[in-house]
Amino acid sequence: MHSDNTLARLDRAAWEDLVARFDGRMWAVARAFGLSAADAADAVQGAWLRLVESADAIRDPDRVGAWLVTTTRNEAARLSRRSRGEVVADIEDLDGPGGATPDPAAEVVDADFGRHVWRRLNALGEPCRSLLRLYVLNPDARYSQIAIRLDLPIGSIGPTRARCMSRLRALVADGEAP
Repeated sequence: MHSDNTLARLDRAAWEDLVARFDGRMWAVARAFGLSAADAADAVQGAWLRLVESADAIRDPDRVGAWLVTTTRNEAARLSRRSRGEVVADIEDLDGPGGATPDPAAEVVDADFGRHVWRRLNALGEPCRSLLRLYVLNPDARYSQIAIRLDLPIGSIGPTRARCMSRLRALVADGEAP
């Protein structure tokens, strides 16, 4: 491994660039699991922490983004299972980021599933479509901000979000448009 390829030696600007490029996508992945804002933050933070812990093992810096998204997905799944009371076993990625050869089939399936979910989201009517997009793209947004943006009563944001998520889950499971 070349020393210039390791994340361990990145300067502040390089870290900020990594965060700017991937943090939003990581939040979207974590929130897609239906996690609370706090649990989604834990999933994203956990993925960043794993990156720092594995920085010296990186063999392909160009794959860091995919590794961060996959690690966020794993962290979010673990937190989701824990919140449902399931026993969670910590499974370490022994190869670190970029260490294992990516599975092209898994990447195609993940990308296809993402497109499927976005198509279903686009098929939802208003206010569901806008509400869920705001949550995915702005995970730190407060109910008051969303209420103002969508011109909805603040007390309706939580219940509306729950109904919209339920509809989206059903659409994704059924594979049919509304």
